[in-house]
Amino acid sequence: MGVQQLVRSIFIVCFCAAFSLAEPAEDIASPRHRAWDMLVTACLSQHASVKANGIRALGLLRGNSEAREFAEYGLRDRNFEVRRAAATALGQMHATESIPKLEAALADKKIPVVMAAAQSLRELKADKQAYAIYYDLLTGERKANDGIIAQQLETLRNPKALAEIGFSEGIGFVPFAGIGWDAWRTMHKKDPNPVRAVAASLLAHDPDPATGRALVKATNDKNWIVRAAAVEAIANRADPALLRPVAQKFYDKNEKVRYNAAAAVIRLSGIEQAKTAKNDR
Repeated sequence: MGVQQLVRSIFIVCFCAAFSLAEPAEDIASPRHRAWDMLVTACLSQHASVKANGIRALGLLRGNSEAREFAEYGLRDRNFEVRRAAATALGQMHATESIPKLEAALADKKIPVVMAAAQSLRELKADKQAYAIYYDLLTGERKANDGIIAQQLETLRNPKALAEIGFSEGIGFVPFAGIGWDAWRTMHKKDPNPVRAVAASLLAHDPDPATGRALVKATNDKNWIVRAAAVEAIANRADPALLRPVAQKFYDKNEKVRYNAAAAVIRLSGIEQAKTAKNDR
């Protein structure tokens, strides 16, 4: 067994032990248990795309130490798409504890990972490091002695490549409906104005019950980006009454929708348990 495989095995054992202690006893067939099983399986997958999608969905789980540890582990993955997803997820879950690890990710040799880490640091108010990255990308030069990547990436000296990064790669890590520029670009080929996906995201905190029903309906939209955005909005809406229809998306044909649904179920079921415990006092 190689060193990397050994480290991975130790991590899995430690995580499962911690998870078993942290989780209350529950039916193994419960939606929450099933949701964790889906996400853990995805995050440990040998397929980079599956792992990246699973880790990206963890961004919906704020205040969850297990999710944060999985995302931090993803920062060390061999595949840069997984590292990018991990950096993005840590910002979305507001993991201030992970700031040092995100700062370390600024030295990644892949610009998409650097951009994702910079964006997350900006969200976490660690602005100085993020601004150094943006300066490097804008000028191709180091800002005093604070430059992070300009000295090691020839790409920054190529105006054409820099323009491409700024338009596609860089924008991709400012989350669009929790998915990114890649999703918008996919949708753009079919619909130049993805207003419905944007609307779903913006409706997350509208207290009108009719909006909750509209979001549930949108989880069945023919476009997977709209479905994913609706599921994420329901998670951010924090209404456990919507847990059951979201759990049905475990079987969506698109894996990004499925993993968003798994994260949403974990979040909503946690809120439901907290309310039940409060009412029982």
